[in-house]
Amino acid sequence: MVANYDSQRTVFRRIAQQSFVEWPAYDSTPLYDQSSLAALEEDIRTVASTWFDHEDHHSVAEFVSYYPVAYVEFEPHDRYSGATEYEMVQLFRLFLLKETHGWSHETELLTYLTHHPDLREQLGLETVPDQSTLWRSWHERFTTELRETIETASRTVLIKAQDEGVAVPQEPERQLPFQRDEEEPDTGDQAVLDESAPITNHISRIVFPAFSLDRGDGCEIHENAYWDLQTHLGLREGLAANEGARSFVYESTRDRTPLGHAHRDQIRDLSVEQIREMYRQAVTRLLEEAAETEEFFRAGIIAIDITEADPFTGDRTGHEDEIIGTQEKTDEYAYQWATVQLVGNAVPIVLDARPVRKGETRKEIVEDLLNSAEDLVHVDNVLMDREFDSQHILEMLSQRGLSYVVPKRMQTSERAQAKRLLQRGQDRYETDRKLHLGKNEWHETTLIYRRKEDSEHDDHRQYSVFMTNTSSAYLTEYGYRWEIESGYKSIKRFMAATTSKDFGLRFFYFAFACLLYSIWRAVDLLVQVELTGEYEHSPIVTADNTLTLLKKETGIG
Repeated sequence: MVANYDSQRTVFRRIAQQSFVEWPAYDSTPLYDQSSLAALEEDIRTVASTWFDHEDHHSVAEFVSYYPVAYVEFEPHDRYSGATEYEMVQLFRLFLLKETHGWSHETELLTYLTHHPDLREQLGLETVPDQSTLWRSWHERFTTELRETIETASRTVLIKAQDEGVAVPQEPERQLPFQRDEEEPDTGDQAVLDESAPITNHISRIVFPAFSLDRGDGCEIHENAYWDLQTHLGLREGLAANEGARSFVYESTRDRTPLGHAHRDQIRDLSVEQIREMYRQAVTRLLEEAAETEEFFRAGIIAIDITEADPFTGDRTGHEDEIIGTQEKTDEYAYQWATVQLVGNAVPIVLDARPVRKGETRKEIVEDLLNSAEDLVHVDNVLMDREFDSQHILEMLSQRGLSYVVPKRMQTSERAQAKRLLQRGQDRYETDRKLHLGKNEWHETTLIYRRKEDSEHDDHRQYSVFMTNTSSAYLTEYGYRWEIESGYKSIKRFMAATTSKDFGLRFFYFAFACLLYSIWRAVDLLVQVELTGEYEHSPIVTADNTLTLLKKETGIG
């Protein structure tokens, strides 16, 4: 089978059903318009990701000829002003075809077109351009930026096709465009900084357009100035919007920057759902970029957890559903946020974040975050803290075909068993257990007792109890969960300070800090791959360096 009307319609229906993807991109943010080449690159990545997953789509050339570009305005990238025989759309497709095949000379493209009359018809070519026309079009008619976009798009198409098992005309280069080959890896401080700058610039241009404010037309302050300021607030711990806006005036190269109160007012207009949707779109873009390196693992282990802000000491009247009791069951209250994050061998990117409100069950929170995670990556194993040890949560995970490792709060029977193990001097013990779900339904799990090394206790508290529905060998994976706790420390370090009780503002500060953290870890991956050819989990790029570079580079548009 080949591409046809029905198969194309199926592809675009699937794209429309993906909540974290907007196509075409220019319609999703005021930072793009129909002539934006960055939007075109993103659109081709979006469509290619779904196109080659269709059972009838086996050809890169077909993708090139069928990809809809009628909405793209090529005029700003056309250096010819007079009448021409060939339209920019036709030439764009021809050179995209040439780049995907890796042909160094126009004659190879012409030979291919001569032997494929059906393709010529699909491309809308009544006649085939001669070699000199093609050469002048590429070198004189196309702008440098358009040529770079075609080169980037061709690489994206090849990677997406190869990832779906489609035969490709040449092996795609898995290095990113800003990378270069080095004879000897250099991981010194200056080398790291030198590589971080173009990578951070590249990433910021991809990620930040996912965030947008509904400000209407004719605004004097560029929208990126708001994200620029928010990044600036993350550079210094405990920096509030008013103070940060004043210092930002002197550090920014912009002619106009937002005032602190104006910045807060714009953020307050965003709903929690709008913030979450923008966050997921930004992370989708970040993952797509990182996934083009062989060292990125887009599958495996995720950790779900809840963190809380510093205890709230003011009057919470009218906000009792948002400023809730702390996890330690004290008489203190705090805002709480839940996240799902990649852990293990993967880059620890925060896939989604959400607020925790009074009355929400842990099962509802886990299901919500799992839905987001499984839309973005392939999930095998789920790690959670003991506050998620409900049998109903575990049953839900099993029903979804996921394995889990979750510590269990010790009840009377577990304490008794731990005491027996202590008397025997036994370090480890496994037993199957059925957990009652209600009526005559049960969840089957395995309890694993493990004695802690160098425990501060001398009684049964030396033991921890874990529940799992997979091999006990996976118990070692639970150690990966420390990454989410470590990540929370960095995320809170990136958060702007506020005393406001506005729930949306508070959540935005947390979500944007999660995004800055994820950008930092993605930039670190790309820098490590460039400098050493591999990825070690310990970052070599500092968070401060990444945020400083982001602050300089967010002024796009």
